[in-house]
Order: sequence, then C-alpha cells, then structure tokens
Amino acid sequence: MKCENCTKKECNKKQKNEDRESSTPADASSSNESDDLDEFHKLASAKIFLSDCLACDSCVTWQESTKIAQQNQKELFRILNLNKKCDTSKHKVLAVSVCPQSLPYFAAKFNLCVNDAAKKLCGFLKSLGVHHVFDTTIAADFSVLESQKEFVKRYLQRNHDEHAFPMFASACPGWIRYAERILGNPVTPHICTAKSPQQIMGSLVKDYFARQHSLSPDKIFHIIVAPCYDRKLEALRDDYFAALYNVQDVDCVLTSGEIVKIMEEKNVSFKEVEEVALESMFGDSGDIVRHNGVKSDGYLEHIFKHAAKELFHVDVKEITYKALKNRDFQEVTLEHNGDTVLRFAAAYGFRNIQNMVLKLKKGKFPYHFVEVLACPGGCLNGKGQAQTDDGKPDRALLQQMEEIYTSIPVQLPETNPHVQRLYQDWLEGSDSLKTKETLHRSYGTTSQTSTGLDIKW
Repeated sequence: MKCENCTKKECNKKQKNEDRESSTPADASSSNESDDLDEFHKLASAKIFLSDCLACDSCVTWQESTKIAQQNQKELFRILNLNKKCDTSKHKVLAVSVCPQSLPYFAAKFNLCVNDAAKKLCGFLKSLGVHHVFDTTIAADFSVLESQKEFVKRYLQRNHDEHAFPMFASACPGWIRYAERILGNPVTPHICTAKSPQQIMGSLVKDYFARQHSLSPDKIFHIIVAPCYDRKLEALRDDYFAALYNVQDVDCVLTSGEIVKIMEEKNVSFKEVEEVALESMFGDSGDIVRHNGVKSDGYLEHIFKHAAKELFHVDVKEITYKALKNRDFQEVTLEHNGDTVLRFAAAYGFRNIQNMVLKLKKGKFPYHFVEVLACPGGCLNGKGQAQTDDGKPDRALLQQMEEIYTSIPVQLPETNPHVQRLYQDWLEGSDSLKTKETLHRSYGTTSQTSTGLDIKW
C-alpha cells in the first residue's frame, strides 16, 4: 500500500481481522498466513486496538520505526554511561516524568499503596543515576484547564462554526494518529487543540525547568514513563521539536512494563529500594493526587462540570454515567429548564471509535464532547503495563489498579496554586499568545513519505 493512500482506506489489519472472523474453521486451518506472523501480530489478530493498528504498514513509516526502536532501556543506559565519562561537556541532566496512570501499576504489582510505590519508583530511578523524577499531574492540570476553556469557546461560537461540535479529546496519541492518518479532514477539525499532558510536560521540562536551572534544553534528556506504547509515537512528532536546539520535548518514552524489566535485569527488589519523594517543578510533590475519572485524566467530568457552571450556572456535584452498547461507551447529559443542553460521551476502544465515526459521517451525532481513548478500559489498560506474559489483558491486575486509582484523592486543576503561578511566571498570562503557542496545537490530515515497517515492541 502506498503511503498517500493510507488516509483513504480502512485499517488494513481491521479488514484482515474481519475476513478471518467471517471465514469457516476449515478456511482458517488451511491458511498458513498466521505462521508468518510475529507474536505481536498474532495477538493483534485476536482483538483490534489502535495501538495494534499503529504498528501496521498504513500508519508508521520506516523512519518512525527506526526512531521508535531506539526508544528503549538502552537509551536510558546510554545517557547514564555518558554521564560517567570524564568529558563533562557531553553530560546530560536526566529527568524522568511519570504518568499518573503508571503508578497504580507499580502499586498493584508490588502490593504497595500508591504513595509508597511512587517513592520506591523514584528511589529506584535515582539509584540508577537519574537526577530528577517528576510527577506529571501539573501537566494534566494544564491540559484539562485549556480543554475546558476551548469547549466553552466552541459552545459560544457553535452557530458560526460548523466544526465547533462535536469536540473530541486530544490526550490519546493512538486516537490522534488514527484520526490524522486514516480519518482525515471530516474529523480532525473537531479535535480539541489542547496538547496532551505528556507534551505539556515536555514543554515544562525543556523550557520552564531549563530556564529555572540555567540549562540549555539540549543538555536535558527527558524520559516519560507511560502506560502505553503509542506515547513513543507521540514523542516523535515534528511539531514537538525545537529546531533551535535540535531536540524533542520528550527524548524517550519507556512503558511501565519496561521499567519493571530493568528492575528484573538488575535483580532489584522493589520493596527494598530506598523511598524518595517525586518532585514537582517547585520541590517535593507531596502525596499523589488525581483528577476525576476512573479510566483517564478526567477530561469528560471536568469539562462537563465546568461547562454546566459556566454556561448554565448549574453546579454539578456528581455525574451519572449511562452505559449504552457496552461499558466502554457511556454518555452523560445535563437537563436544564426541560431541555437536554449538554450531551457528553466516553468512547474507549477501537470498535467504539469506529461506531462513533460512522455516526459522525452519517450526520447522526448527538454529542457535544467525546472523551476518546484507544485502549478499551482506558489508560490504565495501556498495553505497556496491564498485560500477562503472553500479551493478554491481565484482568485481575487491572481491577486492582482501578481500585487503587479510585482511592487516590481528587484535586481540581483550578485549585492547584502552582498552575496559576506558572500561567503568570512562565506563560505571561492564561490568555496570552505564549499560552496558545505552548499549550495548544492544531490537527490535520497527515501523509507519509515512505512505506512503513512492522514494529516489534
């Protein structure tokens, strides 16, 4: 398949999967196609996720394949070894930022509370030679707040902008890649322009943190610990590249599972590691907090409550979800003066996303906002952590992770004093040009310049 055609066709892996499901057992047994598949694609053929689709030759170029292959623990140890050499001019400040959805994985896996797991993880990384380990909640705060503001703005302009609604969440890189390279212009104008927490964290580290410590951005090597592999693709985007310093905002993404593999290779007992508190941009981060929402950073809940209050002066205390076709497609509505004035939905997993897009193309789409996530079950179910050794979802572990995550105290983004301080000290005001340039980006149809290669994670 030529790359310029990839935005005009359905995912080729999805089509193969559907053909396989419709064939008879005799047809399946007579086919030798599966013998030529690597383990990754054998798993992908069983059930489709966007992260699987991104590993086929329709969405990932060979240049991206090469760069992704470099995003592994070898990169971490390359920098660590570089820092041990005498030539200090080549030394890097190693900063690691940990996604909130990764921490329940470590807590569940090692039978710890989430605060102790965070401290153990920080202690382990610093024992390797990492200089700073950051909590990324503040980056998610910015992303949620900017998404809230954009939704209200779109609502007020809905009669003059045909692309105002629906608004789709922009935090999931699997969804974004699929929208840009497969769905194209009918969908991309509807994507919220707020950057994901990962990339806002990249800006914080390579810009604000660098300035505070009088460091050139190219002297910082920034690693993200994340629950899914699609974050590796996100880090490679050209629009997250600082040409002046020839650096990406995020240099490397390691999944939670890859961090555990490093521990195992080094025969480290997680429980015996010294506890060290995670950092914020202003010192120790304190206890771990989260946003509303069990399966994500809580975009749906925060935007819904903000819009209800801002637009209709309704103070929503609790949100009631209504499951539709399955538990990964749910809706939330606001009734006001006898009318349904807000209708939001959460669509998780490839099949729900496909159904959502089909309704949009048919003009039968009733929602103002949709929180879209590529992984069924949400971010906690990222394929970089909640998997068994044979690559299947670890349902018992995932349930434990969800229980741990819901036990974490909720902090509203609006109440974080550090966010307001950064708006003024770093971004020159919440409505400034710098805020728009730093915290937002636009999405559109993208094409590829060469044939892709399969990726073996």
